[in-house]
Amino acid sequence: MFAKEMQITGFDDELQAAIQDERRRQEEHVELIASENYASPRVLEAQGSVLTNKYAEGYPGKRYYGGCEHVDVAEALAIERVKALFGADYANVQPHSGSQANAAVYMALCQPGDTVLGMSLADGGHLTHGAKPNCSGKLYNAVQYGLDPATGEIDYGQVEALAREHRPKMIVAGFSAYSRVVDWQRFRAIADEVGAFLLVDMAHVAGLIA
Repeated sequence: MFAKEMQITGFDDELQAAIQDERRRQEEHVELIASENYASPRVLEAQGSVLTNKYAEGYPGKRYYGGCEHVDVAEALAIERVKALFGADYANVQPHSGSQANAAVYMALCQPGDTVLGMSLADGGHLTHGAKPNCSGKLYNAVQYGLDPATGEIDYGQVEALAREHRPKMIVAGFSAYSRVVDWQRFRAIADEVGAFLLVDMAHVAGLIA
């Protein structure tokens, strides 16, 4: 094991300066992206703990590597707490980002070439909602909805019309840069009408929703 006193300070001053400058930037500015806000010392402590050393492919109790008994405890705790927080029957806490979570849903529910209806990147959607540079726009037939120019809100009439026209396998409700309240129930009704799966991407506002 390494000595506990090994620190970046005094060893790599350039890296330490970059870290301190970023800390100062975060402390002196207001971040308006909920998912990019200031993490608590407890979160930073957990993310920088010895858990980061351990391979833990698979699920608690069903790993591909040995020595995962303590990681299993941590993951099981996270699963139960997320289920309680959101009132969910199931939870997967393994994705490191919303992009990874979205990719997992695409792989589980869709086949390459399936039609997916998502929010246009230009109107505030995310790359993973069918944008051409992303795999979601390359592997799937991506149809895009946007905003009502008169209100600046999601054009639910357009969403409904596109869903009826294209009969998508999945509808993505969510955003990356959209400051209005989303009518999740409207999306649910549209998806149910055309028999589509509904993927709610609330990665940017999950903390606020909870």
